[in-house]
Amino acid sequence: MIICEYDKVMLTTGEMARISEVLEEGVAYVADIFKRGGKISIEHISQDDIYSVFKEVEHPLRERVI
Repeated sequence: MIICEYDKVMLTTGEMARISEVLEEGVAYVADIFKRGGKISIEHISQDDIYSVFKEVEHPLRERVI
């Protein structure tokens, strides 16, 4: 699984995070981890800390028919 900057991930702790920097692909990252109470913690995490990745899918705009 390739993880890129700004990907949203779920950690093995159950917390959600956004990758802010890829230090070494498939190995180490800096992540903004969303904590309880609306706090954000910036931490170094490893690939083993990531449970799943949420990839955003682009949808083409539909033309409006009049």
